[in-house]
Amino acid sequence: MSLAPHRDEAGDRLGMWLFLFTELLLFGGLFLLYGVYLARTPEDFIRAGGELDLVLGTANTVLLITSSLTVAVAVSALQKGARSLTLGMLGITVLCALIFLVNKGFEWRAKIDHDIYPGSKRLLAGEGGESVFYSLYYLTTGLHALHVLLGAALLGWVGFRIRGGRRDGEGAVLENVGLYWHLVDLVWIFIFPLYYLIL
Repeated sequence: MSLAPHRDEAGDRLGMWLFLFTELLLFGGLFLLYGVYLARTPEDFIRAGGELDLVLGTANTVLLITSSLTVAVAVSALQKGARSLTLGMLGITVLCALIFLVNKGFEWRAKIDHDIYPGSKRLLAGEGGESVFYSLYYLTTGLHALHVLLGAALLGWVGFRIRGGRRDGEGAVLENVGLYWHLVDLVWIFIFPLYYLIL
């Protein structure tokens, strides 16, 4: 006689919330650093921020908000047993994540082509605040992009498990991955105005 594997879904959720809290501390520290240097060199930050691509930034914001909606629909659909809808919503979410990363790649490439990256001759010859701005920009958006990539991989993994007919605990797994994805969205909601709008 075989016993069903024990699952502690409440423990899983608590663990995920603790993990998300540490992630918030990480990005919160970066935002705090941004605020300190913005107060010290506001003119340099305004000059540097004016060179970011507002259209791509706005497009990426729309993509992440849309993906947050589709992952929420996927969680709800799985709870109702609508497997096809769940897979469809997860597919759209992953697609939004990939387009986000492509857009971010184009944006970084354009900046690098214009000799704007930490340690570049242009930034070294300019004001110190601009160099700090772009160091924080690459660090924060690069770290966020890694989270987007990881989140998309996790969503794809859950989608394959559901597609393969796995049922045991899939709802809790998708809820936890969905929470992670909402964190990715939330962090971008702070990045977008700080770097693209208020300067």
